[in-house]
Amino acid sequence: MPEDHRKKIASWGEAQDISARLGRDGRKIVFTNGCFDLIHVGHLRYLNEARKYGDFLIIGLNSDRSVRTIKGPGRPIIPEDQRAEVLAGLEVIDLVVLFEQPDPHELITFLRPDVLVKGGDWPLDRIIGKEVVEAGGGRVLTIPLTPGVSTSTIIDRIVSLHNVLGKKDETE
Repeated sequence: MPEDHRKKIASWGEAQDISARLGRDGRKIVFTNGCFDLIHVGHLRYLNEARKYGDFLIIGLNSDRSVRTIKGPGRPIIPEDQRAEVLAGLEVIDLVVLFEQPDPHELITFLRPDVLVKGGDWPLDRIIGKEVVEAGGGRVLTIPLTPGVSTSTIIDRIVSLHNVLGKKDETE
């Protein structure tokens, strides 16, 4: 029987316990975060690359409130419980942890990962939590993004297609 992927969605305390246990066993924890509103090939490539830097990949997932703060009132498209479940269903991800704050600094400080990964659109000196990870002897790095692929471009394309199709339907 396959593992119930929802078991991979953890509270902060559960994630800290797992992370600490794995650390004691000498396993390297990788952390990244994001909204992951509409999962696309860019996300999958990014997550697969991030996983290569350690033994256990934890995703800090922005809550709905956090996404609205960052992206505006029209986002997220997909509610947090569904976004968390989709991420947990990906084999490459070991744990998903929701956070309410606008940025993951508090969660990174709480979990103390060995490796912190962000997309290549983030300059290293602006990566939130960098100082925490490096102070613990960890590594911070960026992974190149897949060109032309983002949730915003997908949303823009859907809106554009809807407008074109909607106008066509109105004239018929």
